[in-house]
Amino acid sequence: MPVRSICPDKVAELQAVPLSYPANATEAGRAPLGYKHFQATALLTRRDFEGLASDLMSWRMHERAGLRVRASVATAKVGAIVVMRLGLGPLSLRIPCRVVRVVDEPDRRGFTYGTLPGHPESGEERFVLERQTDGAIRFTVTGVSRPASVLARLGGPVTRLVQDRMTQRYLGALDRL
Repeated sequence: MPVRSICPDKVAELQAVPLSYPANATEAGRAPLGYKHFQATALLTRRDFEGLASDLMSWRMHERAGLRVRASVATAKVGAIVVMRLGLGPLSLRIPCRVVRVVDEPDRRGFTYGTLPGHPESGEERFVLERQTDGAIRFTVTGVSRPASVLARLGGPVTRLVQDRMTQRYLGALDRL
């Protein structure tokens, strides 16, 4: 299913607001004060690097992980806006992000997005596929975050469990596409 688009006025609004965390948080090698660093990696069973990269960069991985996705562009690029939803109906969580970096190398592909105001967390996540010399493909999700919304702060350890569960869903989603 092709990703649904966001109306141009909403895209302009979300491109104009600042990120809700210190920029380049996953590149610093350590989490900013008050943020938790996390990283998870999986060796994928699929071996079609270009197909995997396409599924990742076109938001299909996020959809397969159970999120409803709307994006400003069909393929992740710097400045792209993506608004995801987790849950059903009016109680679903709204998850707005902006792509801040893209990796486009022969054996490495991926992107990093940062949270925007309204996201339940504050931070960024990086999704990178790496083709190993033996042809195996490693998928790594790295991030830094802290609760941003009242709901996320009140959730305490449950909030962290939900984030850990979503990370595991991301890691498995590309193999299921």
